[in-house]
Amino acid sequence: MLKIATSEEMQRIDRTAIETYGIAGTVLMERAGLRVVARINELFFQGTEQRVPGTDKNRGRKIIVFCGGGNNGGDGLVIARVLHNQGREVEAYVTVNPASLKGDAKINYRAAGKYGVVIRPVSYFLKHYRSCVTCNCLIVDALLGTGLRKEVRASLADVIGKINRMSAPVVSVDIPSGICSDTGQIMGCAIKAQFTVTFGLPKRGHFLYPGAEFAGQLFIEEIGFPRKLIESEKIRINLVQKEDVSSLLPVRPKYSHKGTYGHVLIVAGSKGKTGAALMAAKACFRTGAGLVTIGIPETLLSTFQSRVTEEMILPLPDTGNGTLSYRAADSILDFLKKTGNVLAIGPGLSPDSELSKLLNVLIRESGVPIVIDADGLNAIADNVYVLKKSSVPVILTPHPGEMTRLLKKESGGRNQSSGATGLREKIEKDRINIALTFARKTKTYLVLKGVPTVTSTPQGEAFINSTGNPGMATAGSGDVLTGMISAFLAQGMSPADASVMGVFLHGVAGDIIAEKKSQQSLTASDIIKAIPSVLKSIQKP
Repeated sequence: MLKIATSEEMQRIDRTAIETYGIAGTVLMERAGLRVVARINELFFQGTEQRVPGTDKNRGRKIIVFCGGGNNGGDGLVIARVLHNQGREVEAYVTVNPASLKGDAKINYRAAGKYGVVIRPVSYFLKHYRSCVTCNCLIVDALLGTGLRKEVRASLADVIGKINRMSAPVVSVDIPSGICSDTGQIMGCAIKAQFTVTFGLPKRGHFLYPGAEFAGQLFIEEIGFPRKLIESEKIRINLVQKEDVSSLLPVRPKYSHKGTYGHVLIVAGSKGKTGAALMAAKACFRTGAGLVTIGIPETLLSTFQSRVTEEMILPLPDTGNGTLSYRAADSILDFLKKTGNVLAIGPGLSPDSELSKLLNVLIRESGVPIVIDADGLNAIADNVYVLKKSSVPVILTPHPGEMTRLLKKESGGRNQSSGATGLREKIEKDRINIALTFARKTKTYLVLKGVPTVTSTPQGEAFINSTGNPGMATAGSGDVLTGMISAFLAQGMSPADASVMGVFLHGVAGDIIAEKKSQQSLTASDIIKAIPSVLKSIQKP
């Protein structure tokens, strides 16, 4: 899998390459600049009619390079020098007094000047901004880079604002200036780039929103970092791609039977919410489980019996109003002991004190892996640390609202709207660290659904999903995911692999439907129908 670095991890790689491996900083900076130039030429000056509209304007296009005072600015000065030497019309604007430049950036400032690059203070750009607006130009953003930790200062904010108001395309170096590379958050203001060229490894902010939207199309360039460093096991965040899940797909031996592929018990459904149980079950079958039984409140038996085909039904004691009773625990545990090898619980259940007591028993006593979703998550929100008492793997699949409820005890039990809103915002601003911390504390596998979905493990590893679209924000989509993850567990995959695989293929199915029918028309049932095509597409020949 492709590893994703924090700014600190990337700085450590850079420093180790220089100090331990003897690769000069000027060499790395030169290579970085050359890779950006190569991308600029590919995108704008060499047969790019299919990629960049209006390429007839490119021949006379002026390139304006904005350079900060650090290494990112040094990369920009290399870019300006090389493009100038190729015969392009180039202007560079620096945001600091040249006398304050240090190290490799200072070396490249002097080199660019000797090559004849026009270098001006950024104040000149601000003064003559209107003439820049009307010119046919390309912007290279090398202002701030990945080390940003505080809000953009006012003087730079003015520059960024004016760049964003220009109609010119922008290529950002490493990450759009103003985006926090670790969280993807906008630090006051940020460059809106069409393309971003980063080096060695991508950063978290390239995939976390809103940073992902500001980065545009991302290019990851190799500039000579030792492979041992960029593949280090100490970097624990990964981007999931097609080739990763293709290698995970279970092989079905010729000599096998339905029992070989597992038996999933899905405890789900209540009065008015029978569809959730059925969708989870059908998705589970479509994803390869050998047997699926739906555990339902017994008063709903006639409703379900007329709607199932391949699925089996396990009537469970209920409260008399179509919701599960705590007394269902014995029936569920007995079933799992005799025949089931995965328990999925939550879709379409109604959260109440009975369900909370039921979950507490099942988490403590289940002898098989558990997937908890929807109302199952809400039922344990007041006692999340019961999860640590499970002797089997537990996978949780909350959306941000459910995650907010799971975290409210840690945040002082706040349940007022203002506190919940603040907690939800915190989750969205720091999805990876929130997921990692919760998974570690509760010893669970956490699938934090959203944009993007982040899967974290108790061992401190996280996986960022790269598939899916806004059309999947529709009723039942999460129930389908529960069924898919449960099916992979039943087929013998590890909890981490089953979660990563389920999330990725769930997103691919949604993308296929969105392309065929549009995002607006996408339904959870459509996702189920697309599962066979998705599985076929990743199978190795």
